[in-house]
Amino acid sequence: MSQPTSQPTGAPSPAPHTHPYAARLHWTGSTGGGVRSYSRDHVATAAPATPVVDLSADSAFRGDPDRLNPEQLVVMAASSCQLLSFLGAAARAGVDVLAYDGDATSHLDLTATPARLGTIRLAVTVRVAAGTDEALVHELAEQAHRACYVASSLAVPVEVSTTVTVG
Repeated sequence: MSQPTSQPTGAPSPAPHTHPYAARLHWTGSTGGGVRSYSRDHVATAAPATPVVDLSADSAFRGDPDRLNPEQLVVMAASSCQLLSFLGAAARAGVDVLAYDGDATSHLDLTATPARLGTIRLAVTVRVAAGTDEALVHELAEQAHRACYVASSLAVPVEVSTTVTVG
């Protein structure tokens, strides 16, 4: 007897231990005027999510500073993954996390060949319920860092420092 699936008829099923991700980008314009003239603005979608993300290059590379750029997205993804990994680890451990704030930074190293982002640094502040063992929270943050899919997928190091406040 076959199991019901949410896949459309005829669509290939993903392998049981993989999760596919896809994004679609769209740009229109003209590069006919040379490297200094074309728009760097483009849009991206990632079904099944419905928002359209307005992207551009970094303003240092003639991009629109009011739009996110790919480098920011990489840094943001590392930070978001750490958050989600940490919350999961804390919930499994029975730790009541009340707030989580993360500041993520990196830099583009143009002296590297090829140019690349440098170390991504995540400065995290976690507020937990009174009576929570702070050492356990730090242990969970390290556990979450080791489990973060995005950090594990990047060629650049991701460093996490965690500050814990109680109450």
